Amino acid sequence: MKKIAILLIIFIAITACNTEPLNPDRFKHGNFEIPEGKGFSTTYITRTDSLQIEKYDDRIDTLTINWESNFKYTLKMVHPKNAIDEETIHVKITNLHKDSYDFEAVIGHSNYIQKGTIFLKK
Repeated sequence: MKKIAILLIIFIAITACNTEPLNPDRFKHGNFEIPEGKGFSTTYITRTDSLQIEKYDDRIDTLTINWESNFKYTLKMVHPKNAIDEETIHVKITNLHKDSYDFEAVIGHSNYIQKGTIFLKK
């Protein structure tokens, strides 16, 4: 019985060491989706090196994206339509998952924090 327990512990230790850590770099480029939520529709996102294009309802917004670190970035509207669009959006990644990440976003210097999840689109 002791041998089985020891083998089981060794097996678990080996398989635990082989799991690849979650890397936030995979969220810097590609296609993403923010699911529909309370008061807003599904948002589809395309990211390149310095741009983020968002499509929702009948709108398309283009924003510049500046990565401050792997877990923080800012967004700024390229063609703002009103005063709030002129504000910088500060985004912090709070948790990584296999195909998504949780975030907190603040527009300008407000106290309002928008929380959500962005999913990789396959």
